[in-house]
Amino acid sequence: MATAEVIYALNFAYWKRRSVRRFLAGSRVFFVNCAQRAAPGSTLAVWGRRAIPGGLPPGVRVLRLEDGFLRSIGLGADLIPPVSWVVDRRGIYYDATGPSDLEVILAETDFSPSMLQRARALRESIVAGGLTKYNTGDAVWSRPPAARRVVLVPGQVETDASLLYGAPGVRTNVGLLCAVRAANPDAYVVYKPHPDVVAGLRAPGADEGRALDWANEQITEVGMGRLLSLVDEVHVLTSLAGFEALLRGKPVTCYGQPFYAGWGLTTDQLPLERRTRRLSLNELVAGALVLYPRYVSPRTGSLTTPEQALDDLLEWRARVGKGVTWWRKVVRVILRRIVGVR
Repeated sequence: MATAEVIYALNFAYWKRRSVRRFLAGSRVFFVNCAQRAAPGSTLAVWGRRAIPGGLPPGVRVLRLEDGFLRSIGLGADLIPPVSWVVDRRGIYYDATGPSDLEVILAETDFSPSMLQRARALRESIVAGGLTKYNTGDAVWSRPPAARRVVLVPGQVETDASLLYGAPGVRTNVGLLCAVRAANPDAYVVYKPHPDVVAGLRAPGADEGRALDWANEQITEVGMGRLLSLVDEVHVLTSLAGFEALLRGKPVTCYGQPFYAGWGLTTDQLPLERRTRRLSLNELVAGALVLYPRYVSPRTGSLTTPEQALDDLLEWRARVGKGVTWWRKVVRVILRRIVGVR
């Protein structure tokens, strides 16, 4: 799974460097703070959609790294180490302005019957285990007995790059809530703010405190896996919760252009014209969870399979639970003082 013999990793925080080496196992990784330090014709790794200041030496190839879709027990903003990252040569999955490796996988792969069976088994295990990206929240919620149709609206961090590059229309949580309420005047709308915002690690969106002007209820401490089993539909901008809802057979409406939109599995308010292939759910899962990400075992620190990573997450959750420990709350206070709330 080595990507290149030598990789220069640009401007990675110290706490991420061990993960960079693990996910790029088989390559010699050199950490640099200037893109010009990469040798001509070499490979440069950067985080997400970050711009590369100052240009590149001739022939340098760029890899973009980002969290995968089954990440951890706890938040990335809490500096919890990941079990999955993606390594993309073309772009990054949340940037709908151009194709990513994931989009090409979904558009062009001839998925074998054995791969589809593997994807189906993985999807069923995820749903049975109640797993999502972060696996946080231990509160209990019951849908109102009189509610005929419950629509979940997941909030996002409004400064997140997935909104800048994947939501060309509505781009705020309040804008999404307004659109959902206008289109669904009789639905019981549940709003769930992003967990990073709830934890105080990222700033709330503009007027997000007015969410109940459009939603019937706001929920913060209920885990996404549990919540998805209790609602009828999910309406999103680009949130991964839409993908997690698809895994559970829930109808999803997209107001942005996330990686899972445009393949015939979602209702798309802003269709992406270049995505013309119709996929089955298991084909989407095969691309997004088997072929695209890399997984590292938190037990061994070595690259592993998605199935083993799933087992590791279940064991991790059983060991630590889904609540927030006292020491994690202390760490959050320290992070807010050092990094600030963005």
